[in-house]
Amino acid sequence: MNYPYICSSCRQSLRQVLKTSFGHDVIHQRTYTRPTFAPKPTLNLKHIRQNPGLYEQNANDRNYAPFARNGWKILEAHEKLVAQQKEAVELRQRNNALAKELKKPEEARVGLRSILLDEAKILKGKLAVFEREEKEAQDEMERWALELPNLSSLQTPVGHEPHVFRYLNGDAPPTSRGTKSHVEIGRELDLLDFEASATTSGWGWYFLKNEAALLEQALIQYALSVAMKRGWKVMTPPSLVYGHIASACGFMPRDTNGETQIYNIGNQDTTGPSLVLAGTAEIPFAGSQANKTIPESAVPLKVIGPSRCYRAEAGARGVDTKGLYRVHEFTKVEMFAWTAPPAASEGGFDVASDDLTPSEVVFNEMLDIQTEILTSLGLHARVLEMPTTDLGASATRKVDIEAYFGSRTAIDQGYGEVTSASICTDYQARRLNTKVKFEKGEVKTGLAHTVNGTAVAIPRILAAVLENGWDEGRGGVVVPECLRRWMPGEQRFIGRKG
Repeated sequence: MNYPYICSSCRQSLRQVLKTSFGHDVIHQRTYTRPTFAPKPTLNLKHIRQNPGLYEQNANDRNYAPFARNGWKILEAHEKLVAQQKEAVELRQRNNALAKELKKPEEARVGLRSILLDEAKILKGKLAVFEREEKEAQDEMERWALELPNLSSLQTPVGHEPHVFRYLNGDAPPTSRGTKSHVEIGRELDLLDFEASATTSGWGWYFLKNEAALLEQALIQYALSVAMKRGWKVMTPPSLVYGHIASACGFMPRDTNGETQIYNIGNQDTTGPSLVLAGTAEIPFAGSQANKTIPESAVPLKVIGPSRCYRAEAGARGVDTKGLYRVHEFTKVEMFAWTAPPAASEGGFDVASDDLTPSEVVFNEMLDIQTEILTSLGLHARVLEMPTTDLGASATRKVDIEAYFGSRTAIDQGYGEVTSASICTDYQARRLNTKVKFEKGEVKTGLAHTVNGTAVAIPRILAAVLENGWDEGRGGVVVPECLRRWMPGEQRFIGRKG
């Protein structure tokens, strides 16, 4: 990864950052009131002040141009604050001297008491103003830091184009597959109903019927089984989360195009904390360890679970969103893990080693799980290293896997995202106050690193299974072998009804 517009020392700082992880938040000012019980962010303002050019380049690379100057703003505000603090020290010293003077016997300060009291009153007023301005400056610097995205990894391509680094189930789409869409297949086999959902809920919703509903449950059970055999623990999360938890994870009410992303739940008590519907189990999973310290012996702490997910922006991107590809509500099996930061050392963290960090080890395991699932389902797919402009606020690195859909050949050569995995370093832990307690060494605690990945997003995988399993001659869909054990009677084929 090359940053041509920053100095070599800043580039070196980036390399160190990727090992030690200094992350920063969402692309907008927060639109909620952080309640008193919410985790207080622990932002690395010092690192931002020392590397404003690095953060500016990173923000521009990631399409966060409106906030690219935030690092410089923080540096300027800090320098001004330091100057004010020096003045405040002098004022406090003079205030202390006045207090001592006023304690002297009356005869030692004849005629001076009223003058000293007036000066003390003026000093008290100046100090009160400074304390208020100091609090405002600290809040402003925190807000600017929260608007910055995490720093991108060295593996992440700069720009808009992903890097394809391998394929699954062949180097090219199978020529035997047709172009019949899952919408046509679903209607023909009485598996999907979009008209009824349009009546009950509107566009972007759907009913799964008959074998499609059963395939959803089979996909859930299969994905869980693949992860469980590797030691992942199953956990089902709530669908509602506090707005400050979603924001701490890097999710925002609107994306960079101004499109609504999150469903806010109305609350009659407008003074209370806001609630939102989780767009992914990543949010409640991450929040489950807020304000907690995980023993080193318990990491990596790896959980997987199914949940309902809610995305308000479904359909905002046009023709490629027909059918199940982009919907408002769906079931997803999500993987999430907390790991230790890079090896603790006396000076902070050891960044010299070329060994994989704990989060990279779990990240690779997630990719292995995704690969096993998609390969077993018989789906041709390509694995992509995603570019800077495609990374969410929290991710330092993201790898997507796109399956081939015969009906989407006019859109991105037929490929569509079905899984994603991200390393978030300590971005989320800084905002949720999640730490790891070390059992040995001089460093006692460190901020946890987090990793997340999709095991299976049901609607898109279901659409891919229907399209790739369609048998024109028999007029039905072949059920992938890996799912049959969870289908009634180990069903192998879905044909027309009646």
